[in-house]
Amino acid sequence: MEITNIEVFPLKIDKGVIYLGESTGLQTSEADYYLRPEYRSFYSKKLETLLVKITTDQGIVGWGECLSPVVPEVSATIIEKLFASYLLGENPCKMDVIWNKLYNSMRERGYFSGFMVDAITAIDIALWDIAGKKYNQPIYNLLGGNHRTKIQAYVSGLPKKAIDKKKLLAREWQNKNFNYIKLHLGFSLEEDVHIIAELKREFPDLNFMVDCHWNYSPKEALTLAKKLEAYEVQFIEAPVLPENIDGNCFVVSHSSIPIAIGEAKRTKYQFKERLVKRAGDILQPDIGRVGITEAKKIADMAEAFNIPIAPHLSVGLGVCIAATLHVSAAIHNFYMLEYQPTVFPLANELVSNDLVCESGFYELPSGAGLGITVDEEKVRYYSKIQEGN
Repeated sequence: MEITNIEVFPLKIDKGVIYLGESTGLQTSEADYYLRPEYRSFYSKKLETLLVKITTDQGIVGWGECLSPVVPEVSATIIEKLFASYLLGENPCKMDVIWNKLYNSMRERGYFSGFMVDAITAIDIALWDIAGKKYNQPIYNLLGGNHRTKIQAYVSGLPKKAIDKKKLLAREWQNKNFNYIKLHLGFSLEEDVHIIAELKREFPDLNFMVDCHWNYSPKEALTLAKKLEAYEVQFIEAPVLPENIDGNCFVVSHSSIPIAIGEAKRTKYQFKERLVKRAGDILQPDIGRVGITEAKKIADMAEAFNIPIAPHLSVGLGVCIAATLHVSAAIHNFYMLEYQPTVFPLANELVSNDLVCESGFYELPSGAGLGITVDEEKVRYYSKIQEGN
């Protein structure tokens, strides 16, 4: 079997949904992107992603996706202009060989991460989809089998500014039997503690987590951890800048609350140093950034350190979510998986068979490959809208 064609679909879909809710940085200009001051990062007013379709000479088609919250056309260009000529004629079932050759191809130029590895990720997921379809097996079976048939989920965010509105959302999720909720905070030590205290007082049976978006120094993060002990916070995510490995180690070694890190990292090499130095209690690789091949290696490596995996999942759509579910089922040291309620409906709009997350659990796709059917007509429709812009 050989690869005969590769197509890329950078998508920017406007559904009136602002990821993580309103921001003081949101502008009324025509530009797609704005700086979100509370997190110092560019965000899009639209939901953006990159899909890739790989076709083989046997008529088997695989779909891949890489996390592309901004400028998905960058990774698309890398695939079209650089990777495609190499991939044509290759055996798509040689996933590990292809990953390493693509990674090696830009090593001497210093591209160890970023858009380069994102592009590899989109290819990698599509190859696993092809392999599963060829052998008529779900991807989790190709990875060694599923340890679980349902995937524990936690709600990511209560995207309202007022605490009373956050409480209303929390009540809705509790009524739907979601018992784990992560708050996107990092506003200040006082405000973060106030929000958690108010919510825990109102909902003593709910379990809360905190995402600080790298906004604190190591000492500030430790102070926050100590203040949050009374509220039984399940973990604190991204308290310190991701480059500051020693700072993260300091917080981990002194905090009684587990520290979760890793969403910005893309390879086993980056995770290795953090494991050896014990820079996190929980690792959060994003399958839309690391792909399936690397994700399994990262998880196996973390298992040797008794470190659980809680995959990060933000604006990834149907293909990315399905790939993440297969990995989550196939790794022994799985903890729980992020659920984005504002993104999930659009993810299902691009697939013919709905992904399901109910009563605090994802259902595991069971068909061959990713176990989903991409609605190619809709993908092409949204892609044409993008081309028109």
